[in-house]
Amino acid sequence: MITPVARRRFDSTGKVVGTHDVYAAIVRSVAALEKVPLIDLDKQAQALYQQMSVEASKLLFVHLAPGEHPNYPSGKVDDTHFSELGARKIAQIVLKDIRALLPELSKRIKKPEVK
Repeated sequence: MITPVARRRFDSTGKVVGTHDVYAAIVRSVAALEKVPLIDLDKQAQALYQQMSVEASKLLFVHLAPGEHPNYPSGKVDDTHFSELGARKIAQIVLKDIRALLPELSKRIKKPEVK
């Protein structure tokens, strides 16, 4: 099981604030009850954002300046949806945990072909 990934949110002191605490707790409890592997993407994403800092963590999300993208001429600040960099970082966390928790499954993961 995988908890929902945390959104980017910091308090006034620069500490990450949980955004899916109730849902993540439910997933954790079901995983424990059913005795199945758990990827705690909520906690790991929060740790990543905290490590990166308030400003640097913006790179992981869709933060566009006015005129930067034709679909968002006024700009866009979205702390829920990932940029390509953010999606890759989160995917790396999931891949690392699959390799650690489910080695048999990890044998089936194929590296993408480089074109």
